[in-house]
Amino acid sequence: MAKQPMLKFVTVDRDMPEKRDAGVRKDDFNEIYAEFAKAKAEEQASRCSQCGVPYCQSHCPLHNNIPDWLRLTATGRLKEAYAVSQATNTFPEICGRICPQDRLCEGNCVIEQSGHGTVTIGSVEKYITDTAWEQGWVEALAPSEERSESVGIIGAGPGGLAAADRLRRAGFQVTIYDRYDRAGGLLTYGIPGFKLEKDVVMRRNQLLEDGGVTFKLNCNVGEDISFQDIRDAHEAVIIATGVYKSRDLQGPGAGAEGIVKAIDYLTASNRLNFGDTVPEIESGELNAEGKKVVVIGGGDTAMDCVRTAIRQGAESVKCLYRRDKANMPGSQRETQNAEEEGVEFVWLSAPKGFTGTDKVEGVMVQKMRLGQPDASGRQSPEVIEGADYVEEADLVIKALGFEPEDLPTLWDQPELEVTRWGTVKAQFTTGATDLDGVYAVGDIVRGASLVVWAIKDGRDCADAIIEKFAAQAAVAAE
Repeated sequence: MAKQPMLKFVTVDRDMPEKRDAGVRKDDFNEIYAEFAKAKAEEQASRCSQCGVPYCQSHCPLHNNIPDWLRLTATGRLKEAYAVSQATNTFPEICGRICPQDRLCEGNCVIEQSGHGTVTIGSVEKYITDTAWEQGWVEALAPSEERSESVGIIGAGPGGLAAADRLRRAGFQVTIYDRYDRAGGLLTYGIPGFKLEKDVVMRRNQLLEDGGVTFKLNCNVGEDISFQDIRDAHEAVIIATGVYKSRDLQGPGAGAEGIVKAIDYLTASNRLNFGDTVPEIESGELNAEGKKVVVIGGGDTAMDCVRTAIRQGAESVKCLYRRDKANMPGSQRETQNAEEEGVEFVWLSAPKGFTGTDKVEGVMVQKMRLGQPDASGRQSPEVIEGADYVEEADLVIKALGFEPEDLPTLWDQPELEVTRWGTVKAQFTTGATDLDGVYAVGDIVRGASLVVWAIKDGRDCADAIIEKFAAQAAVAAE
């Protein structure tokens, strides 16, 4: 009888790739996790129970065929594993690095629920595609036939890039318009290199370009080109701008020098790591070196900021969050990494103002307690009277989340319908808006969300466009 290659979770313990020592990794922006070796990847993949109802798959927004590619990896059929992985995911090596697996696939693993420790799905996913790149299995797009229809995509983030990949494979002519000088959106300028090294993103951009996707960078819609011009140039347009308007803080001293937005801070750091000259870093405006840094917020962006500040050589880094550790929205894994690197978390704390005349000198902090649940079901923070104090700070980074920009006004498109939150109204299944031939995907529809959801939206929208034009061609041929 052939040896059973799977269900080894009873005899094989869960094991993550080696993590670099915090004392070493906090001095650079390289990724903190090493790659699995072949034997280790096969061993960890073999722990999968191959359950009849794979909750890992159903809780993945892309519904990746996780049990299938784990089995193929465990049995040494890695090229087939890559084929299965990339069939449902445009950027598996990126998702393997930055998805919050603890809240999605791994957090719903059946063997995790039974106390055996989840399968390390994200690390195996990363290993599969990184190996595919090394072995030359990842090839540029090569449509079987070219189509005359063209699609314009506004935004070169994960949603726009995923749609471009899908459409180009089907032979459509695709042009991506983006305000930045490099494609990738938050993958390029938002997420630090210690979570996602930039060559991983750049090689994907190059693959799309090699496959015939046209990039028009440094192109700000509404300034360099009008939205109407883009509509006139293409049979369909996809809005994939993401959400970049930072939520602000109120209170005394909120406009003082030294209080900065997370997106500006992270973009400057990432530009420096690309080798760009960044005046805001050189002047110290967006540089934490030697400073007492306070980051306000508890999401993944806040974790990116505190860990970046550590690497820039801050004197101290503290993170203020108005709820406790159990109720923070960011990844627990990222919080642990930050704590290992020397970040101090000040739970149940919220700012009510800032000290300092022209330049910030401190954050006026209100201590909080958790009261009754709010409308979302989470416990609402309540102020503890008389417990205020001042937290010293030379640099304060606001990481309170993002909201959509006012696209109807910026683009002079009052007929582009938005919700009361400012997000574009679109069908979740297709991305179609009420404007003929105009679609929207990702955060500009959902609000600030995960990269994996943007990838799903981009793929679904592209499929809807492909299906629409195929139907039109069929009718024309009758």
